[in-house]
Amino acid sequence: MADFAHLHNHSEFSLLDGLSKIPEMVRRAKELGMKALAITDHGAMYGALKFYHACKEEGIKPIIGAEMYMAQRNHTDKEVDLDDEYNHLILLAKNITGYKNLMKLSTISHLEGFYYKPRIDIELLEKYHEGLICLTACLNGYVSEPLMHNKKEEAYNRAKKLHAIFGDDIYIELQKHPNIKEQDVLNEKLITLSEDLGLPIVATNDCHYISPEDAQAQDILLAIQTQTTINDEKRKLTMIGSPDFYLRSPAEMAGLFIQYPQAIENTLKIADKVDLTIEAGKWIIPKFEVPEGKTTEEYLRDLVDTNLKDRYPSPTKEIHDRIAYELSIITQKGYTTYFLIVEDLKRWAREQG
Repeated sequence: MADFAHLHNHSEFSLLDGLSKIPEMVRRAKELGMKALAITDHGAMYGALKFYHACKEEGIKPIIGAEMYMAQRNHTDKEVDLDDEYNHLILLAKNITGYKNLMKLSTISHLEGFYYKPRIDIELLEKYHEGLICLTACLNGYVSEPLMHNKKEEAYNRAKKLHAIFGDDIYIELQKHPNIKEQDVLNEKLITLSEDLGLPIVATNDCHYISPEDAQAQDILLAIQTQTTINDEKRKLTMIGSPDFYLRSPAEMAGLFIQYPQAIENTLKIADKVDLTIEAGKWIIPKFEVPEGKTTEEYLRDLVDTNLKDRYPSPTKEIHDRIAYELSIITQKGYTTYFLIVEDLKRWAREQG
């Protein structure tokens, strides 16, 4: 039986664009004998932890990624008719450093780069690329889209930039969708590009649902997203009439790429590169600076003592005992730093009116 790992998959967290429920997607991958599986939702990581734990429960290696939106110019540029276009790029976390960088990129794309979509740019990739693997995505990919429109020089320059950033972790992504003729044309150009630049190819299926029978429901979902109806013949969506954006079996994928077995093999090589452990059940809290020579517990006690008379001009023994009890519980539960942070926020807010 052929071995293969799906590296480009959308879950229900690709809002109004993905139909796959995470537990069902992972179970189906296990049924198909897959040892690794990726999640690459559009522009965000909402399903990452749920996916990670679902994979662990089924004995599958989880690969956490995202299909990011690349701005045409700078990610902060937001001019009408100039910055409403974007390209796609798949990023996969190899390790915990990559996972943190992926979170950083996703956060920046929403807080700074949001214009129709949450966007990043090449400068951000240069800054936060460590620990990440890059695939060139779909027809609207960062490299694919200019190549499709015969802008060969631009496509090659973009591929060279990605290669300079990611080194051995950049892959030219190929897909096969029989009803989408543009994909076959693009694949030929991508193969030539990979040979010219010495970049490896990798096969994906851009999965948006689990089974072929889900294609009609996906069609309806896309109609809702684009505020149209399934009867509108003018809809320009590549998935229409091509019911094969599902979780194909390894044998199906090997058959589609029989001329390029290395594209199948590279999915496993990428999966082997991934070594990500996300610790759960552990506190992640900022360090709070306290006066020199003080512990957080001592400083919290000082703040309580200082502010006590504002509430109780003549505190009784009962009040002192209650304070000691409350502070002991806070300390035992490890909440001291949390209380100091909240107090700091409250104090600053009051100072600012």
